[in-house]
Amino acid sequence: MQSVQYNKLTHLQRRALDEAEQVLENSYNPYSHFYVGACLISEDEQLIAGTNFENAAYGSAICAERAAVLRANAMSIRRFRGIAIIARGEDFNTTEVTGPCGSCRQVLYEISQVSGCDLQVILATSKKDKIVITTIRELLPLAFGPLDLGVDIGKY
Repeated sequence: MQSVQYNKLTHLQRRALDEAEQVLENSYNPYSHFYVGACLISEDEQLIAGTNFENAAYGSAICAERAAVLRANAMSIRRFRGIAIIARGEDFNTTEVTGPCGSCRQVLYEISQVSGCDLQVILATSKKDKIVITTIRELLPLAFGPLDLGVDIGKY
């Protein structure tokens, strides 16, 4: 993991983080009142954003990271370089970066396998005053994936 300042990010990393921040207001979060935005960076540098969508049956909620993956999949985009994630509370800014939950880490690991790379993960506080760059393998060591099941995902 590496801490960086916003102005030290590449242009593409800044664009992805800004796009993730832009969709925060679209969060459907009547239960947690927590806003999360995520933006995938595709292999060909397209940006695909998603935000959290909560549900009264809490287990049916969709996190921002998975919302972005599902949106990209609907667009037939499955190869990625990275993802940027930012969050805030309804009436507070985060003081530490917000990492993906366990389910999202598993999904991000799967798309890293489809992409054939260790997905870069950019995490930022609400004010972007703390930014951490890491990878999905660092966030999910000893991950379980398609190869463990003998599945060839090459055709996807």
